[in-house]
Amino acid sequence: MRTDYHLHTPLCGHATGAPRDYVLAAQQAGLVEIGFSDHNPMPTQFDDWRMAPDQLPHYLESIRDAQREFPDYRIRLGLECDFIPAFEGHVRYLADQADWDYLIGAVHYITPEWDVDNPKHLKRWTEQPVDEIWQAYFDTYTRMIKSCLFDFLAHPDLVKKFGHRPEGDLSRFYRPMLDAAAEAGAVLEVSTAGLRKDVKEIYPSRDFLVAAHQRHIPIVINSDAHAPGEVAYEFDLAYDLVREVGYTEVMRFEKRKAVPVKIA
Repeated sequence: MRTDYHLHTPLCGHATGAPRDYVLAAQQAGLVEIGFSDHNPMPTQFDDWRMAPDQLPHYLESIRDAQREFPDYRIRLGLECDFIPAFEGHVRYLADQADWDYLIGAVHYITPEWDVDNPKHLKRWTEQPVDEIWQAYFDTYTRMIKSCLFDFLAHPDLVKKFGHRPEGDLSRFYRPMLDAAAEAGAVLEVSTAGLRKDVKEIYPSRDFLVAAHQRHIPIVINSDAHAPGEVAYEFDLAYDLVREVGYTEVMRFEKRKAVPVKIA
């Protein structure tokens, strides 16, 4: 009963393949349900890796087209929304623009000029202590959780993408964020996308996931696919990991409601 709710489309500018190609890949992988969640438009142009505001109707129609073409296959409608302080109102506006099945919250920016996972900013990692970068990332992530704007939260330790880690016990960075997630009843994403990046590790790390399980924080497993061949990427590894940690359920989403499903 596997699902994959974090799939992109070419509208983000860095993905390939039409929605129908992702559906065919998902069926081939044995997924019972998928969902698209391309990067949300912003009222001002922060970057070149998201749809423009006037492309949102085209995004919605492209997913409807896939739903019409595959009427017997469940295709959910979502959006990956960047949490950027002072733009919470824009997320609320987007929430009213469609009958979403879920909104994903994500932190990419630790300052308005720095999307921390963008390779073009790699030099910044040598200009500022790694501890400070991690702290800024998780402070913003905690603020995102407390906003309660989203149905689940993407790639929780994305900040490790290029392999930069502070010395010592990393739980000092994510412990307050997990406490906030437990209090808010948030759902965390386990993402295999990290296996395709420099860090070569699932988001989040095993220790991070153990701490989440200890707090009874529910999870959803996704691939963050930007090409049809990445749908359900290394899901066997992800499911083995969450089972080893102690998880027995993952969440499914419909009409912004999360429903637990037993892991086989």
